[in-house]
Amino acid sequence: MTWIEVIDTDEATGDLKKLYSSLKSPEGHVDNVMKVHSLRPRTMRGHLALYRSTLHSEPNELDKRERELVAVTVGTLNGCEYCVAHHGTGLADIVGSQQEAIRLAKSAVEGGDGLTPRERAFVDYAIKLTLRPAEMVEEDLVPLRDVGLSDAGILDLNQIVAYFNYVTRSLQGLGVRTDGEPLGYHSVDGEVKRYSE
Repeated sequence: MTWIEVIDTDEATGDLKKLYSSLKSPEGHVDNVMKVHSLRPRTMRGHLALYRSTLHSEPNELDKRERELVAVTVGTLNGCEYCVAHHGTGLADIVGSQQEAIRLAKSAVEGGDGLTPRERAFVDYAIKLTLRPAEMVEEDLVPLRDVGLSDAGILDLNQIVAYFNYVTRSLQGLGVRTDGEPLGYHSVDGEVKRYSE
């Protein structure tokens, strides 16, 4: 599951037990992306706040499909199997099939057809910020404004890209794997939902 010790849900006490209870899937499972923080619940709380505020809070000018497409794009670029597994499942849930999600993700990363102009602008920004962050310039925001994003929407996109670059380094640096986790769920305010909800 990971290269460092984790405290399982049945061994948790105090603050960690409360955090775990707010994160459990319908099957009673807590995703390894959160369990890896079990030795420092404060970082779990910080990670959870960042995740929820970037992906599952409103207002956000990116719709759910766009958010998941950006997530899968960044995960793919970083070679993060964990992110691609979870958010690829989320994208498939939204677009109706795994095959369509794979096609969209491939098109995003390889520059193929099938994305809307808005989606292409978002993934192009995500690709550059992920692979060549030191080369970012103010003009990189022009295509985003051209497809209708306000400055607040640009911030929404930026934070999603930044979050997934953070989480991929956390997951890969600690050897976190899915190990049979239920895929396609997220927790918002103690309620577990499918990505499409």
